[in-house]
Amino acid sequence: MANLKAIRIRISSVKSTRQITSAMKMVSAAKLRKAQDKILRLRPYASKLSEILTGLTSSLAENEIENIYARSDSSEKILIVVVTSNRGLCGAFNSNVIKETRRLVSEKYENQFRKGNLYFLAVGKKGYDYLRKQKQNLLPPQNELFNDLTFDNASSLAEDIMNRFLSGEFDRVEIIYNQFKNAAVQNLTSELFLPLTAAASGKADFTPVDYIYEPSGEKIIKELIPKSLKIQFYKAILNSFVAEHGARMTAMHKATDNATEMIRDLTLQYNKARQAAITNQILEVVSGAEALKG
Repeated sequence: MANLKAIRIRISSVKSTRQITSAMKMVSAAKLRKAQDKILRLRPYASKLSEILTGLTSSLAENEIENIYARSDSSEKILIVVVTSNRGLCGAFNSNVIKETRRLVSEKYENQFRKGNLYFLAVGKKGYDYLRKQKQNLLPPQNELFNDLTFDNASSLAEDIMNRFLSGEFDRVEIIYNQFKNAAVQNLTSELFLPLTAAASGKADFTPVDYIYEPSGEKIIKELIPKSLKIQFYKAILNSFVAEHGARMTAMHKATDNATEMIRDLTLQYNKARQAAITNQILEVVSGAEALKG
C-alpha cells in the first residue's frame, strides 16, 4: 500500500506540473501572436532600408563624402551586444546565444580579450548573469528594455551605442541574437552593427546604386543613416523578443506532452501494483480458509 500511495503522489504532482506548463504554453502563444505581427510588418521596411543603407555607404565612398559611421581605422576596442531573455524555460534559446558569444571571444576577438579591449552589453537578464559570473568588461545592463519594448526605447539604446562609436570609445559593434523564423525555429545570428560597410547585402543580384543626393550627402548622413541604424537595432531586439516566446511555447508544449506520457506510464504502473496487491489479498484469504479446513 505504501508503494501505491507513492505512485498516487507522483501522479498528482505530474498533473499539477502539466497544468502549469499547459498554462505557460497558452500565455506564450498569445504573446507570440501579438509580437509576431510586429516583426512581420517591420521586416520588409527594415530590409529595404538596409539595402538602401548598403548602397548609400558604397555611393558615399565613391563620391569621397566622409561617412562618420563607416570609419574603421582600427578594431582594437570591440563591443558585443548579447541579446537574451529575462526568464528561462525556453529551451536552448539563451544557451545558444551564450555559446556563440564564447565562440566569438575565443576565435575572433582573442587578442582584444587578452588586452582587455573587449566589452559586452547585455540586453536580457540571462546573458547578464552569465557575463557577470565570467567577470567580463560589462556596460550597465538593459534588462528592462523587454518590459516595454518600443521603437523609442530601443532607439535610445541604439543612439547611445552610436554616440560611443563616434566618440571613439568603440571601434566595432556586433550584435548576437536569435532571429525569429517560426514558432519552432530560431536562427542564431551574429550581425555587424557598426561600422557600416559597403559590402553586398547578401543578395546575389545586389548592385550598388549611384544616388543623387537631395539636399546633400552630409544631410543624408546626419538624418537617414542614424534612423536606419536605429531601425536595424530595433529589428534585432524585436526578433529576439518574438523568438523567445516561440521557443518558450515550443518548450512548454514538449513539457506538457512529456507530462501526459509520464502520467500514462504512472497510471499503468499504479494499476499493475493495485492488481498485484488485490491478488495477494485474495491469496491470503484463500490460504487462511484452507488452513482452517485442515
